[in-house]
Amino acid sequence: MNRLLNRFFLPLLCLLFSGALSAAADVKAPDVLVKDVTNEVLEIVRADKAIQAGDTKRVIELVDAKVLPHFDFRRMTMLAVGRDWRQASPEQQGRLTDAFRTLLVRTYSNALTQYRDQRIEFRPSRFAPADTRVQVRTEVIQAGAQPVGIDYMLEKGEQGWKVFDVIVAGVSLVTNYRSSFGQEISRGGIDGLIKSLEDRNRALAEQHGLQHADGGRGA
Repeated sequence: MNRLLNRFFLPLLCLLFSGALSAAADVKAPDVLVKDVTNEVLEIVRADKAIQAGDTKRVIELVDAKVLPHFDFRRMTMLAVGRDWRQASPEQQGRLTDAFRTLLVRTYSNALTQYRDQRIEFRPSRFAPADTRVQVRTEVIQAGAQPVGIDYMLEKGEQGWKVFDVIVAGVSLVTNYRSSFGQEISRGGIDGLIKSLEDRNRALAEQHGLQHADGGRGA
């Protein structure tokens, strides 16, 4: 299941949530917005020769500029840490959020370079105009493989719609991390989890030569 999450999480988020998201968030329904932005961004990705050639640094810059502003990473981190979040100080919570953010970017951005001809179908979404939390359901169609369901959980706040979880083939991204985070906290407390995340980020940066690709956050 981790392989599915690795393969589909950020590539599709890059396609779905470009810089146009917040500008149109309070004008269009979330499902309409997702569909319109997807069609627009897919054209950009298909035409970007650097991404197609596997330029991971370029992908990280794209993700950082176009995607990450539309995520509630503090909420995602809080959900991933679970009940142990309450024992973390404000400083520790900030470091956890930064480290988890960097981990997601460095772990998944490489997958966007593998995008080719997958097709995205939009499944019916049911929500009322007054709803502030919605689930947008999509399905990735790819040749020679079973379709993969991708559900996006969004919440509307003062800054518009933001993603706080992604569900790939029925598995929540934040829940997927909760078990390993809990084990790290059991061994070394909150500081142990922070150190583990920052160590993983440094290792990934060295592996891909990306020490400066995201401004060094989480390292």
